[in-house]
Amino acid sequence: MMRVFEFLAALVIVAVIGVLAAVIMPGSGHVERQLVIGKDMRQVYDVLDNYRRLPDYSVLRSFDPNIQFNFSGKAYGPGAEVSWTSTDPKVGNGGLTIASATPEFDKIDSNTKTASIVWNLDNSWRGLDKHFTLDLERQGSRGQLTQVTWSYDVSYGWNLINRFANLYIHGDPDSFIQFSLNNLQNVLAGVPNIDYSQLIPHIEQTQPTPVLLVSTSIQRKDGMEAVEDAIAKANTEVQAAAKKLGVNVTGSRILITTNYGDQTYSFDVAFPIDSSTLTINGQSEQLTAATPPSLDASGAPAEASSAAAAADASVAAGSRDRYGRLVVDGNVRAMLAFGGAALKGVWNGTFAGVPQTRDMLKAYAQTHGYKYDDVINRAYDVIATPEVKDAGGNITTYAKYNVFLPISSAPEQTPEQEAGLQPPTLDEAAPAASGSAPAPAASAAAPAAAASAGK
Repeated sequence: MMRVFEFLAALVIVAVIGVLAAVIMPGSGHVERQLVIGKDMRQVYDVLDNYRRLPDYSVLRSFDPNIQFNFSGKAYGPGAEVSWTSTDPKVGNGGLTIASATPEFDKIDSNTKTASIVWNLDNSWRGLDKHFTLDLERQGSRGQLTQVTWSYDVSYGWNLINRFANLYIHGDPDSFIQFSLNNLQNVLAGVPNIDYSQLIPHIEQTQPTPVLLVSTSIQRKDGMEAVEDAIAKANTEVQAAAKKLGVNVTGSRILITTNYGDQTYSFDVAFPIDSSTLTINGQSEQLTAATPPSLDASGAPAEASSAAAAADASVAAGSRDRYGRLVVDGNVRAMLAFGGAALKGVWNGTFAGVPQTRDMLKAYAQTHGYKYDDVINRAYDVIATPEVKDAGGNITTYAKYNVFLPISSAPEQTPEQEAGLQPPTLDEAAPAASGSAPAPAASAAAPAAAASAGK
């Protein structure tokens, strides 16, 4: 009997010590990790102020490749939500909600030194008021680096069992931050290093449009004059084909970029027409959207094969080329273009600024989690308003270009759209007076990122 009493007394002593230890333990927990990322603060901020890239950098997918993510709430900023389900007990089920973001996204510019984003966490980790705080600080001699301090805070209150969980805060919470922070750096490394802070993009739902087009390419060293010559030649061919087909061209030219390389610029010159059914060689042909090219013997896309290109050039009128486009006559093809969501940016200036605007749209799409491809649904630009020159060849009114990047897995609106922000008008991007205009349009340089109010 004495041994029983001794055992019970020992249990009481241990329990008392445990309670005292729990009482002494802190009622909250905190852990943080830091990493300097070689990207501008705006890009880092945008990735963290929405959850569409979370599956790409969160450590959760490393633990369970079959984890399922679900996005809800707002697409961007406070109110955005993501939840996950997993059969792996290490991952379990959980969710995050963006609680705050300071300053607001449209206040982040080159002068912004710090920013902070708070995520509320709901999962099986013990404690209350669980949240991540992501503090951003601009660093580097030119302010082009961003230090990310990712911290986790939790309140344990007077729940003694929860207080013991503080002993394990350097377990799952710490590893979640450390691995996700490293993955975040890898994700951002794939984003073009371009400043898009002056871009005000909108998401637009485009309609399938029948077009006639000619594929061409120029040497970039030949400049804008070569582009204009290629457009003029394509226009002549398309107009002749349209007349032969008995259809009308209904809009201005569209340039669909197929390759913007260091040496060569390849593009399709397209014009919208008023019919999606064409009669060729007495046969009625319904236009369809382009399809991905087949693979050649080496497994590479057939578009990369010169033999495939040569074969396309000799395809008979009325047949389909390797993209599924209808062969009309000579170099002219017909298809249904566009249709679906596109990220739209406006550039007021010379054509030299269009490629830069296109790159901005791609960087913006990556940081916001919008998917795009460069094989079939390629970027394109349309002249909304042509430029005007005076008798001396100086620009008196810039051209307005609408630049489009077809996207998928995107919300209905960009944050800029939801906030009611509008792209600059032509009046806001007026050129210098003719007497002081530095160069005619054909030789004007691409705009500097910091001064491009019309990007």
